[in-house]
Amino acid sequence: MARRNWKHERAISLRRGMELNVQYAREKQNRSVDRIADLMGMPSHFTLYKYLESGRMPAILIPAFENACGAHFVTQYLAQSANRMLVEIPTGRNATHKELNEVSAYTNQVMGMLIDFYEGRCEQKEVEDALTTLIEDLAHQRGNVIKHQQPELLLGGE
Repeated sequence: MARRNWKHERAISLRRGMELNVQYAREKQNRSVDRIADLMGMPSHFTLYKYLESGRMPAILIPAFENACGAHFVTQYLAQSANRMLVEIPTGRNATHKELNEVSAYTNQVMGMLIDFYEGRCEQKEVEDALTTLIEDLAHQRGNVIKHQQPELLLGGE
């Protein structure tokens, strides 16, 4: 089975965003829903199950949920539903060759999807999501170039 490319995943609804967060936590960090609820400080994991089932989580719990999962699909969906784009805050660090090759390969893939779309062989939503991801990736690289002279300290991530 091919590994899932989480960077290119998009939530199409709030509930799907929550599901993607849980799947990411399970696959990448080996965390169960019970463990996620525990990390969120919830007294009962059944409450989290209720939120996941209904897709109605209080907004104040979203940052804790995403932090426990290690992914931000809910926030990403909320931004996209308001016609906004999220760009990870650049730190000014040097990009690795692998990272630049991935952006280049994805650019070529998206251009192919764009050609297929205009020839009627690709769905609009699929191309729209791919273009959004590509623009976000390029904006992040632009920010890294701008901050290259004065990079930030890598305190929490990477």
